[in-house]
Amino acid sequence: MRTIVCEQPNVFKLINEDIPLPKLGEAIVAIKRVGICGTDMHAFKGNQPFFNYPRVLGHELAGTIEWIGENPTGLKKGEQVSIIPYMHCGECIACRQGKTNCCTKMKVLGVHIDGGMREKISVPIDHLMKTEGLSLDQTAVIEPLSIGAHAVRRAGIQKGEFVLVIGAGPIGLGVMAFAQQEGARVIAMDINKERLEFCQQWTRAEFTINALENPLETLKVITSGDMPTIVFDATGNRKSMEESFRYPANGGKLIFVGLVKSEIVFSDPDFHSKELTLMSSRNANKEDFNHVIKSIQSGRIDVNAYITHRSDLEQMTGIFEEWLKPESNVVKAMVEL
Repeated sequence: MRTIVCEQPNVFKLINEDIPLPKLGEAIVAIKRVGICGTDMHAFKGNQPFFNYPRVLGHELAGTIEWIGENPTGLKKGEQVSIIPYMHCGECIACRQGKTNCCTKMKVLGVHIDGGMREKISVPIDHLMKTEGLSLDQTAVIEPLSIGAHAVRRAGIQKGEFVLVIGAGPIGLGVMAFAQQEGARVIAMDINKERLEFCQQWTRAEFTINALENPLETLKVITSGDMPTIVFDATGNRKSMEESFRYPANGGKLIFVGLVKSEIVFSDPDFHSKELTLMSSRNANKEDFNHVIKSIQSGRIDVNAYITHRSDLEQMTGIFEEWLKPESNVVKAMVEL
């Protein structure tokens, strides 16, 4: 079967592999769509934490079940599924508390273990989510949108409060969309004018701010001097993450959704004077996947506008670097098999 391997930074190779054999407790899924995310791009450029080469990328996946044994979930051959790519141990303290998204022995498809950039993959049955009624495109974006949904659930947003989301990439857009569903007054911040316009169109963000144009004063004007009570940083950029401590209101929350391979430095006196709550948000779990599926089914999430670029498996190796360029205006790229 055709497989794309990231052999080392900046090098993709198309190879032929053996088809996976059936395993007890697992299903073989024929991959039909692979979404490209920031993790894939960072891995390709050699900037992804917790990463080793060679690696088969791909964890935003949609496919159909090609083989499955008897299972308590009732899943059957031929059914369309999304794959939860976070392989948890089920035994550690996080798993015992239902926080499988931050398992102490976490292995994420396409990061710690080989992912879905190939024609078929064998995965545990309990990591499959049936997506009856959704398209393959809609199914493939459940995972990245679930990351935004999980961050919003962590934040505990109250209707009507000002929520700032820094970073208008695919994850940040998901955070905005789900914060808006919770009734927040969403403020989108980025340095890209076209991306900020997309925020207003796709997520219905009430306000937009260019991060290069005195954002602190603009936030004061928007919030009548109070500042946002919740701030999400979805940039994965050290400078942005350090600057984000300036933006929450006193008594507010700051949630890091993006991950950076660096140390973060902040002023402790300022942090304490505001009595800020600093949180991280990692991955997602089945509850978040279900929430996203229902949001897509209800029409609250427009996947067609979210996906902006496409290629097939063979073309991807030649076009991937183009997708990395800011001028390409990629929101979500999708590989079709």
